[in-house]
Amino acid sequence: MRTNTQTRNETKIDTGYETSKFAMATGFTMAALVGIWACACMISGLVSGGLVQGLITAITGV
Repeated sequence: MRTNTQTRNETKIDTGYETSKFAMATGFTMAALVGIWACACMISGLVSGGLVQGLITAITGV
């Protein structure tokens, strides 16, 4: 005689935690990209116009 059995696997996912984890990772990535871009702009300003004048121009944009 055969007995049919059914097993049910249930995975509980906390969607709020997963969403906030994704949002935080995206925020950190964007902040890192902005920081890298800002450093590149500062270095470019320093190289192109002399040290003091380039620094002032890089900060103010004028």
